[in-house]
Amino acid sequence: MRFATLFPGVCLWTLCVACGSSGGETTGGSSGGPATSEGSSGDGTTGGSSGGEVPTTGGESTGEVPDPEPQTLTVLDKIVFYDGYAGLVDEPVPAGVIRHTNALVATKFSDEQLAAIQKTLQIGVIVGALCDNYDRIGSVNLALVPKGAATYVPAEVQRLELARFITPFMNMNKDPKTVPYQWQADNVVPILKDEALLAKYDFWFELSIFGVPYAANTEVAGCADRNDTQLGTLLLYTDSSHAAEEFSVLLPLAISESFNNYADGASDMVGTTRKTVPFELPADTKNFQLVLITSNHGANQGGEEYIRRQHNVYVDGKLALQYKPGRMSCEPFRVYNTQGNGIYGQVPMTDEEWQSFSNWCPGDVIDTRIVPLGAFKAGKHEFVIDVPDAMFAGGQGDFPFSLYIQAE
Repeated sequence: MRFATLFPGVCLWTLCVACGSSGGETTGGSSGGPATSEGSSGDGTTGGSSGGEVPTTGGESTGEVPDPEPQTLTVLDKIVFYDGYAGLVDEPVPAGVIRHTNALVATKFSDEQLAAIQKTLQIGVIVGALCDNYDRIGSVNLALVPKGAATYVPAEVQRLELARFITPFMNMNKDPKTVPYQWQADNVVPILKDEALLAKYDFWFELSIFGVPYAANTEVAGCADRNDTQLGTLLLYTDSSHAAEEFSVLLPLAISESFNNYADGASDMVGTTRKTVPFELPADTKNFQLVLITSNHGANQGGEEYIRRQHNVYVDGKLALQYKPGRMSCEPFRVYNTQGNGIYGQVPMTDEEWQSFSNWCPGDVIDTRIVPLGAFKAGKHEFVIDVPDAMFAGGQGDFPFSLYIQAE
């Protein structure tokens, strides 16, 4: 598996000073820890880590023409999210932004922004605390929308999940009031630069942050009767420090699909946590890769959120990847968890304690796993993900599943 790692340089936080905070001064910088390997199986991270770093130069020029200056693009700026279970609010949004739901907003990527994309790409998200003091799931998506459309229905267009994250337990009255996340996403560059796609589609970037205010309404001063849950900012950083890979085939296969063993259609068969996704390659390829995101949820007693499971990925019956979700430690993210909660407790925990139950850390990214598999023949193929030990106690929990394929 190829690991996407962050470059040394200036922290994303520095780049985002102008983004502001969700009320009051921001006192945090990085999370205090680099990306760490997941699980006891030792496979590395593929998404980066909140609090990682970004490059400050475009690298050495390889020709007479100097590399362009690195660019930081603000795609969405301090968007307010609202109760994810409530009806659509009618609060205003900035020009060019559409609100699909209280937890999902989008904006069309402009020609000028497309032209600014160079050879590398990093995605940055900053979440600000409002009136949701629990850990929630969020994501960055790319929607392929028919050219010239003023809006779209998410379920009716092809979409890719580019990044996923978990918010910390945040009290909006305590510092730090924002948390930064970063992912290396060089593989997205050939998508944004693909002339055939550009001729047919506009690219819309989506930011999703689910939240509910009900606990904060009574537990957080100033949140009574409010339904705003988080602030969200989406940034892209690009430079020419190294060449992007070339891909001419893109197959979106799944975005945040349910994956469990108890719901019809969420797996191959009720009672098993095995999901098969057929796909077809239009021509022989010399460079083929999977881009996979999963995360384990279910906070009930004995829930899947708290039990690390072996995940097995197969392509055409051959094992392509094994992984166990979870960090070595969640202590680097304690600083962002300003609301008392049952995950962090009052004192630091050892690595062994974290590894005994933690599938992810509140305030951290969920890894994007890029799995290069070399040459593949044209025709029909089969992807399978299998988590054979998953239990889903009480018929609760889910492993939201996203997958797309790139090939050349």
